[in-house]
Order: sequence, then C-alpha cells, then structure tokens
Amino acid sequence: MTIDWMHFTPIAGLLGGLLIGAAAALFVLFNGRIAGISGIAGGLLRPARGDVGWRVAFLVGLIAAPLLYRLAAPLPPVQIDAGTGTLIVAGLLVGIGTRYGSGCTSGHGVCGLSRRSPRSLAATAAFMLAGFVTVWVVRHVLA
Repeated sequence: MTIDWMHFTPIAGLLGGLLIGAAAALFVLFNGRIAGISGIAGGLLRPARGDVGWRVAFLVGLIAAPLLYRLAAPLPPVQIDAGTGTLIVAGLLVGIGTRYGSGCTSGHGVCGLSRRSPRSLAATAAFMLAGFVTVWVVRHVLA
C-alpha cells in the first residue's frame, strides 16, 4: 500500500471529522436523538406524529450542504468505477445490512462509539471487517 502524498489531506480530514462530531453532538443535545442516517430516513416510512418535519429537514440538509459548498469552492471530481446494476445491488445490500445491524455506520460508528456502546463497537467492527473482506475478494479473487 502506498500513500498518494499529492492528495493526502490530514488537516481537511481532521476538520471534517470535527464537524461531523460536533454536528452529531449538537443533534443529540438539541433533539435527543442519534444522528444515524438510516434510522432518520427509515423513520419516514412509518413516521410517528410530529416526526416528519425534523427528519425531512435533516435529509434536505444532507443534500443541500454540498450544493451550498459548491458556491464557495469547486466540488472534487467523482469517479464511480461500477455499473448501474452493481450500484443497485450494493445499495440494496447496504439497506438490508442496516436493518439487520439496527443502524448504519453513522449511527453506530460516529454516535454509538462516542457513547461507548458495546453494541455499536461490535457493529462497527463487523462493518469494517465486511468492507475489508469485500475489497480483498473483489481485488484478489474476482479480478
């Protein structure tokens, strides 16, 4: 493994991590809820009374943030090396995984680990292990 030193951005990564952590902390402080994206989006499927507004606002914010950022600076180029079918299957597998895992990487990895949740530690370890194995299989077995 080599590091691409031309695109190594530890300061930007640190600032991004601090922003994500601060946003998650403020969300739980002011809303009393965990900022897990799959749980927030999934809550719109069968919403509780008074729950729709903040959930929609949160998801709109996720979409609007990069659009607003684009006004200040150019967005980095995005290159996806997978076909539409692969992306659909991958999305479905992630969705199924978040249901079985009772949350996604944002809920378990960011919010759960910061609360020292043993369940979130196990879930995050499982997410990471599955990702490592998947990349290894795709690059070394299927390639």
